[in-house]
Amino acid sequence: MSNTELKIALGSQVLRGEERRRSQRVMIRIPVTVEFGSAGKRVTLEATTASVNDHGAMLLCPRSLAIETQLQIKHASTQQQQLCRITRAPIESAEGYLIPVEFADLAPGFWGISFPPTNWKAPED
Repeated sequence: MSNTELKIALGSQVLRGEERRRSQRVMIRIPVTVEFGSAGKRVTLEATTASVNDHGAMLLCPRSLAIETQLQIKHASTQQQQLCRITRAPIESAEGYLIPVEFADLAPGFWGISFPPTNWKAPED
């Protein structure tokens, strides 16, 4: 999903999020495993990130999940795990559901990438 497609899918939430953003967001696809409890059972889904930052990610999942759901995310490459929660309602897209998640605890380096400086701006599409 391109930056433009993500902006279209998220609509006005992008601007509100950018205004509140605590760290730089990087558009990158990272495979993750998502685990959560549902009806007393453990559910596991394969997902990818649409974007990541120091505080969480925008996940692209095959199904919608409720706001405030607690998730355990496992990074497919490093096998590191991090507890997080869904912060806003998922948005349906052509590829699945875009689900914003926030880490429960600080997790510097979880994504294994270097983030651009806070004053860096990407060129417009």
